[in-house]
Amino acid sequence: MFVPPPFHERRPGLVAPVRHDPDGLRGPTPGVARGPRWRTTSRGLFVPHDVPATSFQRTVEAAAVLTTDEAVTGWAALAWTGGRWFDGTIDGATPRDVHVVARRHIASQAGWRVSQEFLHPDEIVVVDGLPVTTHVRSVTYEMRYAAALGDAVVALDMACYSDLVSIAEVTTYLSALGPVTGIQQARDALVEADENSWSPRETRMRGVWTKRALLPRPLCNVPVFDGSGRHVGTPDLISPEMGLVGLYNGSDHLSLVGAAADEKKSSDYRDVGLEVVTMLATDWSRLSDFIARLHAGARRARPLGGSWTVDPPAWWTPTHTVARRRALTDLERHRYLRYRGAA
Repeated sequence: MFVPPPFHERRPGLVAPVRHDPDGLRGPTPGVARGPRWRTTSRGLFVPHDVPATSFQRTVEAAAVLTTDEAVTGWAALAWTGGRWFDGTIDGATPRDVHVVARRHIASQAGWRVSQEFLHPDEIVVVDGLPVTTHVRSVTYEMRYAAALGDAVVALDMACYSDLVSIAEVTTYLSALGPVTGIQQARDALVEADENSWSPRETRMRGVWTKRALLPRPLCNVPVFDGSGRHVGTPDLISPEMGLVGLYNGSDHLSLVGAAADEKKSSDYRDVGLEVVTMLATDWSRLSDFIARLHAGARRARPLGGSWTVDPPAWWTPTHTVARRRALTDLERHRYLRYRGAA
């Protein structure tokens, strides 16, 4: 019985699709391929039925139709090359299509879509056996074809989170593009992007803060210190000119332990004179409630009151830009960036 080899030694659990083989040596026989133990990934290609259809596996299956000078792009390429927040789903549930760029006319199929935009060979890299477009090409594609401006901003913010691109790099890339599909949306997203957002929800909360509540643009994850230089905390959003802090408490904050930690954090900010407004996961279904709390907090805030500052002491190592994070050693990255995963 034919057993397909792993796709790549550094990608355990992934299986490349194969064609059926009358001899059963390089693939299942035609009869076996039509049976319940195999499933079709695209026309003429098959994988064992029990291979989980993870986002990475779906990417491998889509890439199986590609030839020379063709590649995976968009969220799938960013995920394959280390983008943490590109999980291939819409809000953690509905799978997103994998996008590929092909020179030939290939019909899109269920689970993946084909773009025939021009792709220069220099914009293709092979990572663990998979051809993907460069980081800047991938995120630009994602921004251009995003369903809305907010989605485009999230894509760029999260590519910056993983240090795959910087805003300056994307700006340079976009400046060289002509009037291609979605170019204006991508340019608009550049204006709204931030290199120090730690999650998609933080980025979307920032959008509500500026676009719906019409408050001045806040800073993302800037550390706050008290008068003696002690690190008070690093709020999701802060407007120093208003003295207003915004915290996002997602579903993982709903436990008693999480609630207690959140209350301690809020109390620490209030102790130094900052006004705190918290956005809850449930607020997305009724944004007017959060906006009302945000406006009320803005009225109570005292921009010049309290004993706090966002100017770091000499001992602090700033990590708020892609350039600064890329300059860290592996040990420094573990030491200074590990807290982002728990934020």
